[in-house]
Amino acid sequence: MIWLILVGFSAGTISGMGIGGGAILIPALTLIFGMTQQNAQHINLLYFIPTALLAVRVHKKNGNIEKQGLLPLILWGLLGALCGALIAIKIDANYLRKGFAVFLLIMALYEIRKGFLKWKEKREKGELNFSSE
Repeated sequence: MIWLILVGFSAGTISGMGIGGGAILIPALTLIFGMTQQNAQHINLLYFIPTALLAVRVHKKNGNIEKQGLLPLILWGLLGALCGALIAIKIDANYLRKGFAVFLLIMALYEIRKGFLKWKEKREKGELNFSSE
């Protein structure tokens, strides 16, 4: 039970940040709890609805939502979700798991590169200060 609480809290925290709780939730459900990839993704989708609604409310209250272009994004996202769901139920769980792992790896490398470039830019501008003054 403690694992469910820790996984749920961790996934919810990064969901609120806009990163996506599935990055934690799906691997945890498959690796720790032994679920199939499809079942983990189904749970992730159900988990996503209330956490996303809460995150949207907070971000809207803080003025962090850009409304221009939102409707086409939502409509195309719904179409993409439908296509993805139809593909996910037809594909073998091993391929689905491997594809998700590759996706997470690519996203991790992208974030590491972005962080490195930001650090390099700050270093070149002299904005980094490592002294203890």
